Amino acid sequence: MNENMEQLISQAPEYMATYGIKILLAIVIFFVGKWLARTLANLLNKGMAARGVEATIARFTRNLVYYALLTIVIIVTLGQIGIQTASFVAIIGAAGLAVGLALQGSLANFAAGVLLIAFRPFKVGDFVEAGGTAGVVHEISIFSTILKTGDNKTVIISNAGVMGGNITNYSTEPQRRVDFVVGVGYSADLDKVRKELEAIAAEDSRVIADRGITIGVSELADSSVNFVFRIWVDTADYWAVYFDTNEKIKKRFDAAGIEIPFPQMDVHVTQQ
Repeated sequence: MNENMEQLISQAPEYMATYGIKILLAIVIFFVGKWLARTLANLLNKGMAARGVEATIARFTRNLVYYALLTIVIIVTLGQIGIQTASFVAIIGAAGLAVGLALQGSLANFAAGVLLIAFRPFKVGDFVEAGGTAGVVHEISIFSTILKTGDNKTVIISNAGVMGGNITNYSTEPQRRVDFVVGVGYSADLDKVRKELEAIAAEDSRVIADRGITIGVSELADSSVNFVFRIWVDTADYWAVYFDTNEKIKKRFDAAGIEIPFPQMDVHVTQQ
């Protein structure tokens, strides 16, 4: 017993020198690695902020990167002390796989949110059609996009649903074309119809004349001659011009005696 104690006491300086250096290096590795992880995460956060990335997503990404780097630092620190880290890596990998399978829907939404940030098909304030809903983009969060519809309903769409289909952004271009299909009777004077449509476009100051006006016969239908009538307006004026022009067409055609056909049914009664 005394011999063992004496042996341990005699070897103590050697153990302290060997393991003391390892522990000291491990402490240095941990704190330096932690500082590097925080610095890199903060640089990433500043870079995303400079590019206009939504603040919530930027913070979430920053924290995700920081904790991933910190996990690597801890594993390297434990390895420096002499602890076998292979089992820790296996446990972390298995836990990550289990969490990934359990949250695959949420992870898909997060990945779609990252794609929305990277490609920026729309921004807050744009009027878009996405995920089967049309409305103004109110918020782009980590897992979902919030739209405000024209009748002031709030629609929350998962980012995976947004990226999984077509996205139509009506606010990208400063000008839009308004398309009409105008049907007139076969007895109508086509030149007169053309002049009335030209007059409607000329009288509206919101119509951009430089972009041109399209008026032409598109179809000889079963009960009508169909004209296409296309004019260009500022995007903000689209719906106002659309509604006003439909009303003007009806009023001017009535005043000019131009028939607008509508479905009719003739009933013949035979007396026996």
